[in-house]
Amino acid sequence: MAKIYVASSWRNVYYPEVVTKLLEAGHEVYDFRNPPHGQGGFFWKNLDPDFDKWNVQEYKIGLEHPASELQFQCDLDALTWADTCVLVLPCGRSAHTEAGWMKGAGKKVIAYIPEMQEPELMYKLFDLISGDLEEVNQYLQ
Repeated sequence: MAKIYVASSWRNVYYPEVVTKLLEAGHEVYDFRNPPHGQGGFFWKNLDPDFDKWNVQEYKIGLEHPASELQFQCDLDALTWADTCVLVLPCGRSAHTEAGWMKGAGKKVIAYIPEMQEPELMYKLFDLISGDLEEVNQYLQ
């Protein structure tokens, strides 16, 4: 069984099903929405309700906040622990950064695309591209 880092977005409606199905198949799964530190997932708005108006200097300060540091370390530890990344689309910059980190570390990366997005050439780097969660599970066996 695989140790899986599921990379996606808080807004992704497919994410909970992917985590559930992978766990049911017997895999170990890191769930960024429920990290092991027990303090729930990370939201910029918890640092500052006006985070979306920050300039670059304010953003850099936000990255040093204890809550940012805690979640970053938790995610990085999970990336290091995992042997596989399942990138669940649609998602944003962080998830793509995580998938790229995993591939660069020589680990498997799967792009799961339950609803077609704009094609992305660089997904050729990944080990599997699939719109079928059952195919993803079969690949992981």
